[in-house]
Amino acid sequence: MAAAELVRGQNHPLPGTRITVRLSSAHPAATAVLLTDESGRLANGEGRLVHAGSPELPGDRLAADGEVAVDLGALAADVHRLQLALLLPTGRTFRDLPAPVAAVAGPDGGIASFTLTGLADESALVAVELYRRAGGWKVRAVGQGYAGGATALLADHGCPDPSALAAALTPEVSAELPTTRRSADGGQRADGGSDGAGVVAPTGAPGSPINTVHPRRGPSGPAATTPAPEVPPSAARGPVDTTHPGRPSPPPPAAGPSGPVFAPPVPPSPSSPTTAPSAVPPPIAGDAAGATMDERLYNQVWGIFEDAARSAAAYRSAVEYADHRQDQEIEALLADPRMRFGPDAELGRLRARTRRDELEGRARAVLDRDAEQLREELQVVERAMPAAMAAWGSAAWTAWQPVAERPFALRLGDLHLPENPDIRVPMLTRLPLHRGLWVDTGSGPESAGPGSAPLGSADRKAFGTGVATAVAARLLACHPPGGLLLHAVAPGAGGPGGSGDAWAPFARAGLLAGPPATSRAEVAALLESLVERVDLVQMARRAGAPDTLPPHVDPADRLLLVHDFPYGFDDRTVARLRYLADEGPAVGVHLLLVADRAESREYGPLLDPFWRGLTRLAPVEQAYLADPWVEHLWTFSPAVPRPGDPALPALLEAIARHRR
Repeated sequence: MAAAELVRGQNHPLPGTRITVRLSSAHPAATAVLLTDESGRLANGEGRLVHAGSPELPGDRLAADGEVAVDLGALAADVHRLQLALLLPTGRTFRDLPAPVAAVAGPDGGIASFTLTGLADESALVAVELYRRAGGWKVRAVGQGYAGGATALLADHGCPDPSALAAALTPEVSAELPTTRRSADGGQRADGGSDGAGVVAPTGAPGSPINTVHPRRGPSGPAATTPAPEVPPSAARGPVDTTHPGRPSPPPPAAGPSGPVFAPPVPPSPSSPTTAPSAVPPPIAGDAAGATMDERLYNQVWGIFEDAARSAAAYRSAVEYADHRQDQEIEALLADPRMRFGPDAELGRLRARTRRDELEGRARAVLDRDAEQLREELQVVERAMPAAMAAWGSAAWTAWQPVAERPFALRLGDLHLPENPDIRVPMLTRLPLHRGLWVDTGSGPESAGPGSAPLGSADRKAFGTGVATAVAARLLACHPPGGLLLHAVAPGAGGPGGSGDAWAPFARAGLLAGPPATSRAEVAALLESLVERVDLVQMARRAGAPDTLPPHVDPADRLLLVHDFPYGFDDRTVARLRYLADEGPAVGVHLLLVADRAESREYGPLLDPFWRGLTRLAPVEQAYLADPWVEHLWTFSPAVPRPGDPALPALLEAIARHRR
């Protein structure tokens, strides 16, 4: 079976653990293997960097000719990735060299290959990586180049002294560079070959679509597909709110000799069709690292999230390249006055469009293959989710029983991309909450969905109230009976979507710790009591007796539900709320806010840090969250029961019954 030809960002399963990778370059180059942890950092400093001076690999070797042979099954448990790099000597770059090639093989023959086209001023690059996934191993086409050379590459992966080690690694060899000559079709090529279509692939010259990416942060735009180093699930910073009002924009991509440079991917050539992947074992729930089943499921969801992001990145970049190639072909036709009109011109345009559609079709086939695997894994994971992490329609809620201890994570909603809207990845947050939650009723789409009526201010507040009610109910269900007390600030008047609707279901079930605060005096008294609790717990912890609290202080955690902020607040109570948002989560006082930020604009920039310190939730489906790998814009759907679903009232009654 022919080896699969990968595009940048694409992955492919490995059928076994004994793997050979050959890195081929037209110019003599050093080969290095970085054994890294989940975050892409050297797992043990320099001791996990294999090069010509220390060619020992678990189970096999690193040969002088750029061939790396390894038994993945013999690797230490803390090694999650093998990143294979090429290093050119000082003063050399890949700009005028034929494209390097990475070929991956097993005992039974070729598995995958990757041609690293579109390189420019890079003198070091990570070609491919072998990484753990769902109990097995995969290979990913990376193609991450560094204009800063070996020093920048090693620094990016956590090497303690990158400059000194780079000097020892970089080969002091030279060879005549191949001359660039014009092929018969008029395109400039460095390898003297033909690309099979009479069109030159982008080579990094001025004007070509080179994507610049921050080290360890990901591409700067949605078209970039080269993956940033993976964020470990247990420490991932989570999706980034790209439309957070007042939040500074991320820094522009680094340029120049110190930053890594990424080139657009080249889809497989028509002469080498991508083969079907090897048989993939059926997915297993909890097939990820973790001390408990909940933690393993949480980490597995993060793995699905990353795979979906990278798969979509590979597809988008392949489509971008197909469009670029079509434009080049049509521009070449228009450059010849004899080819601008007539049947030959129309035939040339038709051929260009046909080739473009073929490339997109192959990329879509790969995307659909990946999507089917992710869909199957999500189905298995969803069935195993505990109630706190499950969707509202799950059987886990039908059979809900009080928990003896707090679960690992809480589900806030689902995330999906337009390429596969049916793949809904759960958006989970760790418990206890490290940040407050903010249901933003002041922004979002014009309507709740296709064919829906326009959303007004009252509609947004009504949807926001529903989201806050569902989240608060989940949080109550996540704690042992009496382990979380709910307080409400609801100074606004009633009506559909008003503050009364926010706390009414909890009041009916008897789950409020006291009457809702509806006046300025009541708001001030409630916040003062919570601030006092925070201070007392902090003092007890500093004294080394965290369980020693005055008799009037209930040791249970607190959830403060604030509706219609800043109504009912003055400068003093706003300061108290900010204090609770900053200091409360560490001592079990959590904040759930339903607010339109514009309504507090009279406070000016005073509240900017407050808003940025909260996790923002949209009340209806909205595309505003970016993943930490390639920064696609994901659509967030809040976790709320379907209209008329009795699950939420039944849950509140069950919680109240067990408390009694």
